[in-house]
Amino acid sequence: MKKKLMMAGTIAMLSLGLMACQSDANKTQRDSEDGKKTTLQIAALESAYGKDMWTKLADAYEDANPDVKVELTVDKNIEEVISPNMKAGNYPDVVLVATGRKLALTETLIKDKALEDITDVLDMNVYGEDVKVKDKLIPGFTDTLATNPYNDGKTYLAPMFYSPTGLFYNAGLLEEKGWEVPKTWDEMWELGEKAKEEGIALFTYPTTGYFDAFTYSLLLSAGGPDFYNKAMTYEDGIWETPEATKVFETVDKLAKYTEKTTVANANDQDFRKNQQLILDNKAIFMPNGTWVVGEMADAPRAEGFEWGMTALPAVETGGDSYAFTFFEQMWIPSQAKNKDAAKDFLTFVYSDKAAGIFAESNAIQPIQGMTEKLTGDNQLFYSIYDNGAKAGMGGFAATEAVEGVSMADTLFGTVNSIVSGDKSVDEWQKAVEEVSDKLRAALK
Repeated sequence: MKKKLMMAGTIAMLSLGLMACQSDANKTQRDSEDGKKTTLQIAALESAYGKDMWTKLADAYEDANPDVKVELTVDKNIEEVISPNMKAGNYPDVVLVATGRKLALTETLIKDKALEDITDVLDMNVYGEDVKVKDKLIPGFTDTLATNPYNDGKTYLAPMFYSPTGLFYNAGLLEEKGWEVPKTWDEMWELGEKAKEEGIALFTYPTTGYFDAFTYSLLLSAGGPDFYNKAMTYEDGIWETPEATKVFETVDKLAKYTEKTTVANANDQDFRKNQQLILDNKAIFMPNGTWVVGEMADAPRAEGFEWGMTALPAVETGGDSYAFTFFEQMWIPSQAKNKDAAKDFLTFVYSDKAAGIFAESNAIQPIQGMTEKLTGDNQLFYSIYDNGAKAGMGGFAATEAVEGVSMADTLFGTVNSIVSGDKSVDEWQKAVEEVSDKLRAALK
């Protein structure tokens, strides 16, 4: 499951020793004190991609830099492991923990302005290569609120493994029934009626947390990038506009086509039961990310099952359809002891060697040319933007903490109540605008 996937995961904590870290590509050299190796503490989330890639990465860095000693520790609760040490003043030098996780460690450091400015890393050469980091990355990934949370032109989080999100389905079922993938929401409702006649639900979702990327894509489709950015920065009245109303009404109508057991299983323990509905042909579409293939790899499935993925339908004929891209982030705490060495390591994770190691575990980075090297399901998923869909990136702007206020809980978490009928769409829309008003006043 993403963050919890994108998505709960295991954590890898690496300790890297760097002595006289030298890279011909970076043309820099740093001698450690008294000729001893510098211990670089790296805490990394190992989610559905597995543990082995981190071990291989550590070995590869030792091979590339013989003066580096790497120590690897794995734990399933990354925030719980490193938070006590951080409170005691012992910070990792590099951390891979994405935003959007339940304990919100990354968001907390963003709100506290406790992340190191890594803008200069973009202008550094990739470790061991004669190319700058910024020239190797796919354009756009360092121009979002997910990497530049203060919207000040500075980068504080480095984009790592990315996963296009969208609606996942059984392509075999649609082929068997002769049904087309809907290109607009009107076509979606038509398909919903056809499916209902055959006892198949149109929609399900793992948990309400999956409505983040879904809602972002729908906002972009309904109002475009400018409207989306206004929503992400809490512009006054933005959630009361016709574009926003269209988003709320679409989810409300989709709720009426949602498989009846979804809400009961939409939790961190039972979410796979909802995902199984797709494999059993009991529901057609679900919002998810590419990690779902690995999560459900050993699950039973209907005969002829074949993964399919599509962007959200356009709001109107000829309109844009979007597939939001979630990506994990790597960052350096501002209180890290070895910031220069940490930045060197950040460049290495974008090397061909590192990218190849990650790709073996289906952890794909936003590096130019990577999609051409993919095969099978990954080639299908990551080519979604080659088939007409537009990419959406970046979430809500950082704010000061406001007690009792959570946009995620109000905007996404309320979906269960909409599906069950316990709350009206008007109540939901009003609550989101009220939360937006409170967060706007707390903008960083």
